[in-house]
Amino acid sequence: MRIDAFLHESPMFAVNRAARRFESLSAQVFASDNLNFLEGLVLAAMFFESPLPIKPSQLAETFGTTRGNVSHCVSSLEAKGLLQRKIDPEDARAYQLTLKPQGKKCAVRVIGAFDKLQNKFEQEIGKSALSAMLRNLCNLEALCVVSHPSRKNKDAARMEHPSSGPKS
Repeated sequence: MRIDAFLHESPMFAVNRAARRFESLSAQVFASDNLNFLEGLVLAAMFFESPLPIKPSQLAETFGTTRGNVSHCVSSLEAKGLLQRKIDPEDARAYQLTLKPQGKKCAVRVIGAFDKLQNKFEQEIGKSALSAMLRNLCNLEALCVVSHPSRKNKDAARMEHPSSGPKS
């Protein structure tokens, strides 16, 4: 097709295609536990923070996703019996998340799968090449935020630089 030349040079297309393939790969890797990629990340994060509870807002911030995405993920993991949520004793509007015993076992499998994939990527591509690629992806992502800042990013920038906000 005529668009092929553009697609071969487009970082947006390459990242989007890679994201779809990574999502497919993670579905295959986590199929036995019926998990998606974000669910696997949540279990791994909770395992590493254990025994401390985690708030969904911390997960959303850490993974660069919305609280809504994390909420759906938490509901799914809770329905699978892998985690439990309790009302935060210091803030009745918030929840604290902890892994159930079955969730800890599942998290160990997930972490093993993530580690195995990472090792494969490092062997095939090389650690330094992966590091350079990650730096480049972060730079591309930063360009997207600068080029098209969301309302949330504009508000955050104003908080960091209050003089750039509206004058009273």
